[in-house]
Amino acid sequence: MKRTAFYLSDGTGITAETLGHSMLSQFGDIEFVQITLPFVQSDEQTREAVARINKAAREDGEKPVVFSTLVNSDHRALLHDCEGLVLDLFGAFLNPLEDELGVRSNHKINQSHAIRDAESYRIRINAVHFALDNDDGARTRHYDQADVILIGVSRSGKTPTCLYLALQFGLFTANYPLTEDDFDDLRLPKSLVEHKDKLFGLTINAERLSAIRSERKAGSRYASLRQCDMELRGLEAMYNKHGIPYLDATELSIEEISTRVLAMKGLKRRLQ
Repeated sequence: MKRTAFYLSDGTGITAETLGHSMLSQFGDIEFVQITLPFVQSDEQTREAVARINKAAREDGEKPVVFSTLVNSDHRALLHDCEGLVLDLFGAFLNPLEDELGVRSNHKINQSHAIRDAESYRIRINAVHFALDNDDGARTRHYDQADVILIGVSRSGKTPTCLYLALQFGLFTANYPLTEDDFDDLRLPKSLVEHKDKLFGLTINAERLSAIRSERKAGSRYASLRQCDMELRGLEAMYNKHGIPYLDATELSIEEISTRVLAMKGLKRRLQ
């Protein structure tokens, strides 16, 4: 079963996508063709969006689902004339919020992801640069500045998690790959010992790890199930020996992993 879903916004579309994805994930039996229409900021652009929605309705024979974060009331009125199911996120929540607060909202577009706080933006950029500079154990001399150091075997999700923690929370994150040589005596690498309190481990199912590695080096010893299983057994033994908190990331998204790292390490986000 297929349906078309539109994410409509006068800004980047990130908010509409995030909320829409959360809702659509509850309908796993339906395959959604997803279309994002960002920066819809004029009557003409709104009418063009309505035309695309109506075209999809005719072609599908079903109403498209439309997630909208349009702020302008005239544009929202135009959108509601389309042949789709319009879920007007600002219309649903902004008016009740105004009534409760006793204040009218400013109805300015593109506010959710605008640069309003120069200091917060600076923190975000510096955190991302730190994550990139301290990726994959390439550098370890700045570990004293890190909020958290993710460790784990190769291809277990360390890098994307570090980048997400930096981008969304402004945290200074580093990551260090552990190899089979580290598991012979279960000793932590020297560069990690003095920062043990900052360590957080990731692990993953051996079958899943083998599949991920095979995308890069199919048929190699590195990607073999036997090698993956051996490394993961040694990895978890090291975590347990040194009392390092860790998380099985097999079935978790980067967003879920990051949020759990934040909670389990008791870290405070620098960005709200």
